[in-house]
Amino acid sequence: MPDDVPSTDRESPVGKPVIRGNPTFTGQHADEAVEFDPDNPDSLQLAADTVRRFSENTAGADDNVYMLRGAAACAALVRGEGSYKAAAERAGGDATVSFIRKWSRVHDLPRSVRVHVAKGEIAPTAAKHIARLAGEVRLLLAWAALDHDLTVRQIRSVASSVNNGATIEEGLAAEGYRLGKLTIDIDRDAYCMLRRRAALDATDPSSVVTKSLESTLGDGS
Repeated sequence: MPDDVPSTDRESPVGKPVIRGNPTFTGQHADEAVEFDPDNPDSLQLAADTVRRFSENTAGADDNVYMLRGAAACAALVRGEGSYKAAAERAGGDATVSFIRKWSRVHDLPRSVRVHVAKGEIAPTAAKHIARLAGEVRLLLAWAALDHDLTVRQIRSVASSVNNGATIEEGLAAEGYRLGKLTIDIDRDAYCMLRRRAALDATDPSSVVTKSLESTLGDGS
C-alpha cells in the first residue's frame, strides 16, 4: 500500500496490545497489557475465558481498555478457531456469533481509529458501528464523530444509512452535519500568513489549507 493511502484495516498482529500496551494512550505498559496469541493453545484458552466473561458482563463500558481487551480476545479466538461459530462455541456463556463478530471488527479497525477509542474520544460502543463500514468511509465517519462530537445513536444512524446505499455526506447531512467541517486553533503568525495568502490568491482560507495539506501530506512525508 502506498504511503499516502491511509490504512482502513488493522495492520498489526491479531491480539497484540499495540494500543492497549502504550502508556501514551492508556496509561498501561506493554507488560501489563494482555496479549492473545491465536497460535498458542494456552493463550487461546485465555482468550476464550476472556470472551466468555466479556459477553456476560460488559458493565465496564466506561473502561475503554477493558473493552479493547475484550475485542482483542474475540478477534484472537476467531483467528485461532477458524470461524465465528467455532469461537462462540469455544467461549460459551453469552458469547454469540453476533457478539463476537461485532467486537472482532472493533479490534480490526486501523490504529488511527483505535487510538481515539483508547483515549476515550470514541466510545467502544460507537466504534462497533464505525467498524460496520469498510474502506475509507469508516475513517470518514470516525473523523466526523470526533469533529462533531456525535452520539452513539447518531453514529449508528449514519452507519446504517451508508450500508443502505447513502453516501457518507448524505448520512451526516441527515443528522445535520457536514463532512470536513472542523474548528482548529492556529498561532498568530500562521493565522496572519493564512489570511494574507487567501487574499492574494483571491480565495478563502479553507482552500489554502486544503491545498497546503494535500501538498504536504500527499507526498508521503
